[in-house]
Amino acid sequence: MKNRFASAVAAGTLLLCTGALALDAKEANDIMTKSACAACHTLDKKLVGPPYKEVAAKYRGNAKAAELMAQKVRAGGVGVWGQIPMPPNQKEKISDEDLKKLVGWLLAL
Repeated sequence: MKNRFASAVAAGTLLLCTGALALDAKEANDIMTKSACAACHTLDKKLVGPPYKEVAAKYRGNAKAAELMAQKVRAGGVGVWGQIPMPPNQKEKISDEDLKKLVGWLLAL
């Protein structure tokens, strides 16, 4: 799993994230792995959930995208991307800081 994300963003450039925080591909991969996001999502192919690039495209141009995505990660849900539910992700699984960084990184894809 780790190599899939790392190779997909091999340039390793820093991306600007919400709150002017910078997150590189390795740190994004680390957060996705430790938070178990990588169990269901990949960068550009559907696994269980939608690929990150499709999520980024769906929210692109939406001024409330970061807030909406963070709420979706916290609450979980079903129906937006099909009938396979996304479980809620509590702060014990992904901290507010890591969630903010990761959402910003995803929106920059």
